[in-house]
Amino acid sequence: MEFKVLENVTIFQGKVFNILRQRLLMPNERQATYDIVEHIGAVTMVPLGAGNHIWFVRQYRPPAGKMLLELPAGTLAPDEPPEKCAQRELREEIGMSAGKLEKIGEFYLAPGYSTEYQYVFLATDLNPETLPPDEDEFLVVQKIPLEIAFSMLENGEFRDAKTIAGLSLARKFLLL
Repeated sequence: MEFKVLENVTIFQGKVFNILRQRLLMPNERQATYDIVEHIGAVTMVPLGAGNHIWFVRQYRPPAGKMLLELPAGTLAPDEPPEKCAQRELREEIGMSAGKLEKIGEFYLAPGYSTEYQYVFLATDLNPETLPPDEDEFLVVQKIPLEIAFSMLENGEFRDAKTIAGLSLARKFLLL
């Protein structure tokens, strides 16, 4: 099947994403129009601390209208390698750097309407090292024992897709 892009028009430019209106020629020779959220991409980290606990952040998410418990994560800077972004975000969000970062997966966050691509890293050998947080981030750092975090996952207590995916990908690396 062949899909041909006939036109791309940016209809909104934002701080974190743009909205693109795309016109396609479909395999049946009909045209369709799609609105696409263009996002540079992001990283999610599963930071495993000494004592077998996972570091999380609790933060207010305006679209959800509430505080959510999430794995640390962040948006890539232009041309930034995902590994470098992961180290930066760990230092900004939980005040730690990882002696070891292992990519354990990657995925489109919501390919029905967004180009956002997530890279997931298992972060171990954590050491205190901070960077100032982003000006618009007010985070509460929380350490949760490994077994409790996976019990919360199984019980549907997380509401954030990247956290659910990140923990699911990390399961085979973390549970004995």
